[in-house]
Parts: sequence; structure tokens; C-alpha cells
Amino acid sequence: MSDTSGLITPALVDLHLAPADKGEALRTLAQRLVAEGRVTDLDGFLADVAAREAQAPTGMGDGIGIPHCRSPHVTQPSLAFGRSTRGLDFDAPDGRPADLVFMIAAPAGADDAHLQILAALARRLMDPAFTGALRDAESPGTVAALINGEEAPAVAREKAVAPEKAVGAEPTAVSEPTAVSEPAAADGGLRLVAVTSCPTGIAHTYMAAKALELAAARAGARIQVETQGSAGTTVLAPEVIAEADAVIFAHDVEVRDRARFAGKPTVDVGVKAAVNRPDDLIAQAAGLVAEAGSGARPATARVAAPTAPAGEHWAQRLRKYLMTGVSYMIPFVAAGGLLIALAFAIGGYQIASAPSVLGDFDWTSSHSWAAMLFQTGKTSFGFLVPVLSGYIAWAIADRAALAAGIAGGAVSVAVGAGFLGGIVSGLAAGFLVLWMIRWNVPRAIKGIMPVVVIPLLSVAVVGFLMFVVVGSPIASAMRGLTDWLNGLSGSNAILLGLLLGAMMAFDMGGPLNKVAYTFAAGALTTAGTTPDAGSLKVMAAVMAAGMTPPLGMALATVVRRGLFTPDERENGKAAWVLGASFITEGAIPFAAADPLRVIPANIVGSMTAGGLVMAFGSTLRAPHGGIWVLPLIGSPFLYLLAVVAGTVVTTAVVVLLKGMRKGVAPAVVDSLVAEKELVGA
Repeated sequence: MSDTSGLITPALVDLHLAPADKGEALRTLAQRLVAEGRVTDLDGFLADVAAREAQAPTGMGDGIGIPHCRSPHVTQPSLAFGRSTRGLDFDAPDGRPADLVFMIAAPAGADDAHLQILAALARRLMDPAFTGALRDAESPGTVAALINGEEAPAVAREKAVAPEKAVGAEPTAVSEPTAVSEPAAADGGLRLVAVTSCPTGIAHTYMAAKALELAAARAGARIQVETQGSAGTTVLAPEVIAEADAVIFAHDVEVRDRARFAGKPTVDVGVKAAVNRPDDLIAQAAGLVAEAGSGARPATARVAAPTAPAGEHWAQRLRKYLMTGVSYMIPFVAAGGLLIALAFAIGGYQIASAPSVLGDFDWTSSHSWAAMLFQTGKTSFGFLVPVLSGYIAWAIADRAALAAGIAGGAVSVAVGAGFLGGIVSGLAAGFLVLWMIRWNVPRAIKGIMPVVVIPLLSVAVVGFLMFVVVGSPIASAMRGLTDWLNGLSGSNAILLGLLLGAMMAFDMGGPLNKVAYTFAAGALTTAGTTPDAGSLKVMAAVMAAGMTPPLGMALATVVRRGLFTPDERENGKAAWVLGASFITEGAIPFAAADPLRVIPANIVGSMTAGGLVMAFGSTLRAPHGGIWVLPLIGSPFLYLLAVVAGTVVTTAVVVLLKGMRKGVAPAVVDSLVAEKELVGA
């Protein structure tokens, strides 16, 4: 029985999904979920689906779309299926419209169920017999039985192709080849292990795993795949790795615990390569084994040197290293900053000079509680730079570089080099360890390299570098940056707000956006306990500028509906929540459809918000949160005024630019949309 059993009933199947517009098609499927009592609020659920669509495309290629979401409006994990007669654009990597649409709905609190559904379905979608049977099925009951695992794909296809077959004849079910629990290869054949992962850890992770399993079975090889995804990971056993002839890494994020695969011939590619050409990867692995000598396995493993996916530019890799460090640092910034802000709210700014609560805590005193919150937050802030440095190093050279990276970050704090020093120490530690991993050392030393030699030498070298060579110059630069931020006033502050606002809106989550955000989050480490530090104003300006693009697009879809397609209007509903939560990517669907008008409007609006926040002097200690951290924002009403002003400016500019399109009068657009809705009704 499949993990998807019980998800779907015949009433949730539409074999003639007529709408050519994706938004209308999703509404049609969602209405079936409402009719079956599995969704309580149609528009609320569709807004959640649109929010997920705005984050990343759900087109899987080969004519398959998997729109999905977690929503408080869902009563139980469910799946609605539609077979489109015209094909729907889900922005698939191969550009092919989707004729098979799987709408997966899970309750808001059912994370595991939701991800397990996706993982199980993604694996089955790699089976041509399964998707072929769905395309051939003649009744909703057959589709429901297939998806629930109650009927074999080969049997279903036989029923569809030859319904006149004599009753009593035994169907010839073609069982799916497997290369994991029951390997097809004979003893002595090629033995492989693989790791698959993607940024979201859902669909592509499991589709790549299934594709590799099927390709290995076709080649007569054994393979076991470790999926490092959101639905949980079953770690490969050490003895399985030891017996493997070669390794395949199909990943778009760093492989966890890569050192386990030391010394093995390795094929290292992006995750989509495993989905699109798994047979080639199996052949490449076999070729590497043949070059090294069939069956040859090193007796003693050494630390494996990570390699970047083929074709990745050095600037892309550098950005990935830095963003990995920032992503691990952010929780410490959020926790520390919010705790300090709460402490100030309860005990006033003088709480910074309160004595330690260790051994002197009064449970009934608000002053003691405020002091405890402040001291805990300040301690959390102390981890910012070591964590940033450590995980930059980890992203470059895996676990072997963590010790040197964290130690280098701690030294950076000690010498006053701050987050700039943490970036330098993290990069230095990572590349140093990456070089050391590749040393050719005697067999007797290989076993202690990752636990003794590499940590000892790398920590010593990075410590020397930070204490003696670059620590002091970077500390001087940090003092200059801090003094500059704290001294910002008048036109200089506004100009910085305008610049950061433009960067936040230009690519909405892309490199420029991340540079501005990383600058603001990193600058928070210079704020200390100063209530009105310049870096706190910078963070407030960046968050306001990041909220404005989706809010402006959402407002525009309300005030001038006729300028937007039905799909964009659905995205507009989700953009309200995304913008309010400081998720700038909520504006991406609008920019993708009309970049020449939407992007300039976003830039002007975000510059307005960022400049006003700097002019008003609003402050923010939290690196994220949107309106949900409003009580902790300095001058919150002026901050809201800046966001509202930026939103209105964004809306006005985009409406003006769209209304100036030659040959498309707004009134004509309105009438066409109204006519389409009337026909659809």
C-alpha cells in the first residue's frame, strides 16, 4: 500500500479539467475539496496555494504540476487530481504545459503528513507506467485507486487499452524495478550509493532518488539513495558506504556529512541532472570505477573534498557560502534582538546596567525578568559572529572546517573585528581546510586527519591570521563602519535608505536584495545595547523596503483589477500576507509577467519607504518579522506610515505604467476580463 492511501476519492478527480488559465483550474479543483468537506474556506485556501506558487514553480516537467500548500482551512490531508484538456503553464523546467495536475492540501499543523505525501507522490511520478496509467484512465475511480495504491499501474493501463479482454484472463502486471531493498544486480555487480537534495527538500529530492533507482536497475547495478529532504532522512549505513564502488551526489545544497564518502569515485551534479538524465550518471559512475580498477576500495577513508556542481560560477559559489553563514546566524540575531527589545520594553534602557541575575533572581520582580531577558539576549548575540564564520567555513569544506571557522569567529569578536572579521575568518578557514583535505598523507595518518590534524593546524593558522595579520585592520574598519552608521543623520541617512530600498526591490530575493539584507543583518552585530544605534535604523529601513513590493502589487490588483489577469489577482491575495510578513518574493510573479513596468514601480516604492524610515529614525532589532514585530519597532507609527507611503507609491506607479500600454485600453481589458468570468460562470 502506498503512503498516499486514503488521500483521494473519485469525487476529487476531474478527468476533463477545462480551464486554460492556471488560476481558474486551481479554483475548480479546490471547489471539489470544499464540496467533500476537506476545505472550509475556498478563497482562504486558494490564497495559501498562491502563496506557495509565489515561492517557487511547482511544474515538475513531463506534463506534471504539483500545486500544494499547508493551510488552516484544510481539515485532513487530501489530494485533488485534474487531467487538463488544454495543458496548464506551471513554469516547468522543460517548458511543457501540465496535463496532469495534483493539488495536495494538508492541514497547517500536519507538516510531516504534508511532506510525506509529497515525497511518496514525487517518487511515483518518476514511474512512466504510473503517469501513463493516469493519462489512460477512463474513470475517476480508476485514478483514485491508482493514486491510493489500490491498483497496479500496469493493470490499469491494460484495462484502458484492452477493455474487451476476456473475463478471467490473468493480467500481466509489470512490476517496477527496484535497486534498493531488493537489488536486481547479482553479487559482484556495480554497487553505488547516492545522496539527493534540493533547496526545498521536497519534490526534486525524491524524484531524483527514484530516477537513480530505476536507472540503476536498468543497468543491472545496486544503489541505495539517501534523500536529504524535508520528509526525513534515512542515513546510509556505514557498511553500505564502505562496500560501495562509487558515489553520486545530485544536490543543489551542500551534502550533509560528506566526509562519510571519503575516497570514493564521485559523480557530483545538480539535482535536476539526476531527474533528467539518470542513466548518464550511472554510466559515469561505472566509468569512474573502471578507471580506478573494478572493485577497488580504499582500506582507510580520508576526508572527502567537496566540489561545486559543474558549471557553477565562482561568484555564485561565494554567494552561496556567505548566505549559508547568514542563514545559520539569523536565528541568533532574531532571538537575541527580540529578547533585548523585550527587556527594554519591560525594564527601560537602564536595564543594560543591571547586575547579573545569576543567584539573585526575584520571581515577582519585573526588573529581574527584564534583566534576565536582556542578559540572555546579549549572550545570544555573542554567538553571532562565531556562527557566521563557522558555517561559511562549513559550506566550503564541510564539517572538517567547523572548528577553525567558529574559533576564527570567536577571535574576530575578541579583537573587535565584528562580522566583517567573521566573514574573513570563515572564508579563510573554509579554503584552508579544503586545501588540507586534498593532501596526500601516509596511510598511518589518514585516520586521524579529520579529528586531530586538520582541526589542530587549521585553528592555529586561522587564529594567527586573525590575531596577528588581519584582525587589527578589520577592527579599524568595523569601528569606522559603526561610527558612520551611528553618525548618520539628515540627507546622508535618507540617501542610504534610498539606496538600500532600491537594492531590496530590484531583484526581490536575488543577489542585490541579499547584499542589502546581509549588510543590515550583519550591521546589527554593531548595535550592542545602544537603543538608537544607526544599524538599528538600517535594519528598519531594509525591512520596510522589502515589505513594500508585494503590498504595492496586492493593492494594485484591488484598485485596478482590469490591469491584471485572474491569475495575478489570485497572487495579489497572497501578496498581502507575504508583504506584511517581509517576504519580498511575493512580488516575483508580477515582475515575471511584466518586468519593465513592475520592477521600476517596486524600486520607486521601496526607495520611498526606505528613505522615510531613515528620515523618521525608526529602529528595529529583529532581522525579520514584518508587522508581527511591530510592538518592538522604535517609532512604530512613523514606521507604518513609511510602509503605507511606499505601498501607495508602488501602486500608483505600476497602475500608471500599465495603463500607458499602447493598444490596450484599461476599459477594454476590464470588459474582456468580465466577459471571460461571465463565460466561466
